[in-house]
Amino acid sequence: MSVAKKDYKRITVKSLIEMKANNEKIAMLTAYDYTMAKIIDSSGIDVILVGDSASNVMAGHETTLPITLDQMIYHAQSVIRAIKRCLVVVDIPFGSYQSDPKEALRSAIRIMKESGGHAVKMEGGKEIKDSIKRILNAGIPVMGHLGLTPQSIYKFGTYTVRAKEEAEAKKLKEDALLLQKLGCFAIVLEKVPAKLAKEVADSLTIPVIGIGAGNGVDGQVLVTHDMLGMTHEFNPRFLRRYMDLFNGMTTAFSQFIDDVKSLDFPNEKEQY
Repeated sequence: MSVAKKDYKRITVKSLIEMKANNEKIAMLTAYDYTMAKIIDSSGIDVILVGDSASNVMAGHETTLPITLDQMIYHAQSVIRAIKRCLVVVDIPFGSYQSDPKEALRSAIRIMKESGGHAVKMEGGKEIKDSIKRILNAGIPVMGHLGLTPQSIYKFGTYTVRAKEEAEAKKLKEDALLLQKLGCFAIVLEKVPAKLAKEVADSLTIPVIGIGAGNGVDGQVLVTHDMLGMTHEFNPRFLRRYMDLFNGMTTAFSQFIDDVKSLDFPNEKEQY
């Protein structure tokens, strides 16, 4: 069982770089609301990602594309109110940074000012370098995201593993080095071969956090609702379910319904 090498009272971007240097793995989960964020933060998590996966998990969309900047800010505000220790990173949603570096900066500033988030995350490499530069120059920390980038799902056409071919793997490695050179404090690598992910992590001084990227990287992230088993249709190889809340909750709801209809709830001790 691994033991943290340093007791951080508050996790910052500097903490994560220190953790990589000390070979301490980084744990990251998603949250979109106050109650869940409070539980996750109190458990000792290092990073909470207010992910655009809220588009799927909270709103029921098929992709991450429909969620708006205003909605991301709302979710981030809810999370920030719960946090005492961990770093909170907020996804900049699709359409809020890709085409215009000035718009990218405006989006990042809104997230930081209106939500109180600690950093933003952006998908892509060389294609968005000007937007990343502008945001970093404003003093806003940026986490990169390479490999499978869900905001580009219609470009890829599938959620399959990325960078299996030599040309795409070469570009991914170049993009990772570019993101570090620009000043990103960390990178998420999603659904890439484990060997390639380890090569990338070993080549960088900033941490690489994987999701479906093997165990040779500097940390791991999962969508909380997936790892708790609240969702049950989604079964990728990389997902480990730590609970089966779908069945547990369904059982509890069914029991409540039965108790109400049979007049068992509330009993005499549960009324005034």
